[in-house]
Formats: sequence, structure tokens, C-alpha cells
Amino acid sequence: MVQSILIYSMGEVIGDGLIKLPFIAGLRAAFPKARITWCAAKGQTVYAGPLKAVVAGYIDEILTDGPTGDAALDVLPWVKPFGGRTFDLVIDTQENLRRSLVARRAAKGAFVSAAAQARKPDWPVAVAERLARLLALATDGAGAPRPLALTDPDAANAARALLPTAHYGGPVYVGLAPGAGGQDKRWPLERYLDLARRIEASGRKAVFFFGPDEAADAQAAREAVPEALFPEADRTDGFPGVKGPLLAIALAGRLTAAVANDAGPGHMLAAGGAPLLSLQKDRRKAVKFRPAARRLELLVAEDYGQDMAALPLDVVDAALQRLIAGVS
Repeated sequence: MVQSILIYSMGEVIGDGLIKLPFIAGLRAAFPKARITWCAAKGQTVYAGPLKAVVAGYIDEILTDGPTGDAALDVLPWVKPFGGRTFDLVIDTQENLRRSLVARRAAKGAFVSAAAQARKPDWPVAVAERLARLLALATDGAGAPRPLALTDPDAANAARALLPTAHYGGPVYVGLAPGAGGQDKRWPLERYLDLARRIEASGRKAVFFFGPDEAADAQAAREAVPEALFPEADRTDGFPGVKGPLLAIALAGRLTAAVANDAGPGHMLAAGGAPLLSLQKDRRKAVKFRPAARRLELLVAEDYGQDMAALPLDVVDAALQRLIAGVS
């Protein structure tokens, strides 16, 4: 019986951490009673910071100190990585062979290594698929990624208050996340606004997601589509402690579908279980870093032209309708 698990990584910034959430949820489902320890070998992981509340109940402990395999000499036989601890199952998610040797020393039972799998010709390109394979290997094929169910009851309560359950004939919520870290990764805001108008005209409800640095775009959206919802900003729920990624992921569970650029908000909506239409700039990144959504449509701008503006509104709308209809 697996009672202790070590997940070994080099660390996570926000994008990495979000992509891995369905893997974490699948791991917890496969081992509901095990103590799960996450080792960020380089000492930095968003699971100890911005996503700490999100992974509560899924990850029991974060290791960032002491010999963790990051230093070259950690591989020496007299060095005791992880404080000399051992675990029933170790899943090494990184692909460096030297570090994998360090992680292997912590396994008193099964050891699953991405470094070993990466040498095989059928190793997937997509990060989400790589994690899915590691999970399948660790569970004899029984485990699979799944949407994250937040353990904080306030998060669920806030989402229900901000996006109430639609009764028969009521609104269907469609999320729109127009932001991205780089302007070249953004489908033009005007196209998102046109799409929001179409959503509203169809009897559905457009729900916008904007980051704290996107106030000007949010105001433009309010003026252009005044009937749309802005739940992250227009708080009427009484749970002010639920905010940031925790709130976005909770709200995602209330959406029938969502549209987002290649950026953090898209990964948050995917992690929360929203069927997602992901708008990507180039195919190489679209394959490797595609969101781990339970249902996913991908549109790549380079298939239509030189930049994100080349993606036609009608093509995006058609893909969104497929998601809403559940036929993607």
C-alpha cells in the first residue's frame, strides 16, 4: 500500500504550476490517503506561493531546503538528499539523468522517471501528456489527470454567488480571457468584444476575466458590452479572501465553455474544468504547452496568417459553438 509519495520537479513558475494541476488532482484521486510531498529542487514553486490555496488538500508538504539534487555534488553517495527520507512511490517529473539518480535514492518502492521515459521514441511532446503518462505508469494504468476540485469551501461558495446556477431557460456562462503576458500572443481585444456581443445575442452570458494590470482593457469591455459579467471585479459574494487564481479556478467550474489566449488565465480555466478554446500564436508551442482542459479546441494563428489578428472571428465563433454543443 502506498502511504508516502514524493513528486520531484525542478520548480514551478505560474504557467508550469497551472499545467500540472490536473496531474496533481489525478494523483490524489489515485492515492486518496497517501501523504504527498512535492520537492522543488531549485527551491521555487508557486505551490508554496500564489497557488498554495489551490493545491490545499492535494499536496501535503513542500520540500525546498537541503540537498535536493539541484547541486552537482548532491549525487555523491554520502550526501543524504531529502533529509535522508524515503518514500513508497517517487515520481520524477524532470528529465535530467543526473538529478534523476538523486531522486531514485529516495524510492523505497516504485520509481517512475521522466528522464528514463524521455529516451523513448514515443515520449509525447505535450507537457500535459507527459505528466499523464507518468501518472499512468505510477498507477498501473488506473490513474489519469482530472479537473481540480477545490477543497476550500469558501471558493465554491464565492463562485456560486457570483455565477449562480442557471435554471432551465436561464443563462449559459461563457468565459472570455483576453489577456496575455505579451501583446503578440493576444487575439485583438476588439475581436473578443465582437465575440462577446454574439454570445449575448444568442441568449448566453459573456463572463470576462481580466488581470490586475488590464484595467484599461476591462473598462473598454464594460463600455462595449455593458450586459457582460465581470465577477472578479464586481464582488457581491461576501468571501473577500477568495481571490486571484483560487477565484478564477473556482469560477471556471461554473462555465459551459471559455475562450483564452496562450497565457495563465487559460490554464486556470482549464484547471477548473471549463471546456476551453485556446487561441495560440504558433503550432510548436500550441502542441507542447497546450492547456490540460477536459475538452479542448485549439486554433493556431499561423494557420491563417502572420499574427494573432489573422484568426477570423467566424472561425473562433464556430469552434466555440462546437465546445458549447459538446462535440469537440
